[in-house]
Amino acid sequence: MQPKIKYRLIGLAVILISAAIVFPVFFDGEGYKERHLKSAIPDGPERPEIVRIQPVNKPLPDTSTPAEPSKPVVLPQPEEKVKKVIEKTVTENKIEIDIHKDQPVLDQQGVPVAWTLQLASFKSEDNAKGLRKQLIENGYKVFTRKQGELVKVYVGPEFQKTRLESLQAKLKQDFGLNGIIVRFTTQ
Repeated sequence: MQPKIKYRLIGLAVILISAAIVFPVFFDGEGYKERHLKSAIPDGPERPEIVRIQPVNKPLPDTSTPAEPSKPVVLPQPEEKVKKVIEKTVTENKIEIDIHKDQPVLDQQGVPVAWTLQLASFKSEDNAKGLRKQLIENGYKVFTRKQGELVKVYVGPEFQKTRLESLQAKLKQDFGLNGIIVRFTTQ
């Protein structure tokens, strides 16, 4: 045999013998052994007992609908000096409202009953803002509210309904708007 082939056969034999010796050491069939270290982390604390507390307070009444107005409060008659000052102011400013005739009232919940004048409803918010701006420039207390798709323009609120009735006639004459008087709510 040629020496080149002999060396190759000897090298192959050495590799096969080495593999036969080393193979059982690594692949003994026991599988992977995971090292388990002792944990230094203490056990967690016990869970506290959950205590359910029932509310002591009574639930608040439903205020989605406004309460009915109660009886009006009777105001005492003013003194003579005060009457003269009031009469002078009334004649100078041409005030036509008698506070004893149309007194502010409280509803059953003790909340003052107020009224507003709903002037218009717009689908476009720009139109409502334009009317509000025009009314504010003329000195009126105006606010808008969005309800659904409509934006409503209101004048007020006032505690005396007669003031809004006279204001309603004035706004109809000045702006051609025939509004309706509705109860004022904060919603």
